[in-house]
Amino acid sequence: MTLSENVQWRNFVKDKTFDDLTWLDTPRTFYLGVDCSADSMTIGNLAVFMLARHLIDAGWKAVLLVGGATSLVGDPGGKDEERDLKPVAEIEKNVEGVARQVRKLFAHNDFELVNNYEWFKDIRFVDFLRDVGKHFSMTELVQRDFVAKRIGEGGSGISYAEFSYTLFQGYDYWHLFKTRHTELQIGGSDQWGNMLSGVPLIRKREGAEVQAMSAPLVIDKKTGKKFGKSEAGAIWLDPVRTTPTEFYQFWVNVDDDRVEDFLKFYTLLDKPTIDDILSHHKAEPAKRIGQIELARAVTALVHGDHAAATAEVVTKYLTGQAPIGEADTAAVVELHKQLPHAELPDGANVVDAVVVTGLASSKSEARQLLQDKAIYLNGEPCTKHALEASDFQNGRLLIRKGKAFKNTALIERIG
Repeated sequence: MTLSENVQWRNFVKDKTFDDLTWLDTPRTFYLGVDCSADSMTIGNLAVFMLARHLIDAGWKAVLLVGGATSLVGDPGGKDEERDLKPVAEIEKNVEGVARQVRKLFAHNDFELVNNYEWFKDIRFVDFLRDVGKHFSMTELVQRDFVAKRIGEGGSGISYAEFSYTLFQGYDYWHLFKTRHTELQIGGSDQWGNMLSGVPLIRKREGAEVQAMSAPLVIDKKTGKKFGKSEAGAIWLDPVRTTPTEFYQFWVNVDDDRVEDFLKFYTLLDKPTIDDILSHHKAEPAKRIGQIELARAVTALVHGDHAAATAEVVTKYLTGQAPIGEADTAAVVELHKQLPHAELPDGANVVDAVVVTGLASSKSEARQLLQDKAIYLNGEPCTKHALEASDFQNGRLLIRKGKAFKNTALIERIG
């Protein structure tokens, strides 16, 4: 399968400045930039980085950019209100965190990692206006969607700093064209307006034709919003923010109607493999074969094979597919990271156990949960008032509130 066929099959193309996708089949140099408004990327960022992986695998040279300078200004794209400016020290920390993730994701690939602060830090404002600002029409800029929404009726307005962001991104493309011979910029579709700034700037200043291509945003169908850093319940690539087990469980729990899209978007699995997974998944949807294969592939890609295997095993304990007494040391360590935990003796009051593990905020709430049969011990409804020796499996038991596995705690036996 050619690169153009591959990206089309995976539905990676939303907008592009070139007519024929086969233009992609001749390897050149591309760049992809990432915002550093947080010290970690999310699965929203991961989607377009997967597009970058496919380009690299097809022979393209990659320039991956962390926005040390542009993050100091703030990207207005996709935002209804002005961003709060973050302190310089925080942006520097964020750049380090994102750069570390980029290196990990592309550890086995050839790429160049750059920080646009390196070329912006010495630019004089007057020179920037003459060399860049002179080539942009205000009429065109105010008509771009992300600006028009902010300055239109009912909009919150936009500062000159955020309004100028698109010029910064245009300059990035021009600089990388001059220094690294980049001929393609890729990004999410919410960046399309900004991506269009570099193409005409290079044409006007250098008399050269370059291209841009955007990938569609991955939308959370429940909220209608993209998988972004500022959204509630963001799924982070940082294992401290979102543990590998939480990360794995996110993919295991995706709806059936998203499995095919996500297998294409978020994995490097080829078409025959994905077709085979989907065939088995559709034949027995209750087994969630598609979700499990998706979770394995994406977790391994982001966190490594060992973390993915551990996350899969821990999930089996949480869901009752395997008894907690069989958990090995690595699984118990991961359970400690993932779950509230406490040490209690035989005979401990169940109400006290619910409170001490944080599953209830008070004894009265815990009693009500117990009365409502909403407390489970090792997956079975709790009908007793005290823990017994038989409840522990190899010195451990799982206590859960309700049916959601996220509301689970680990109790280890003492005495």
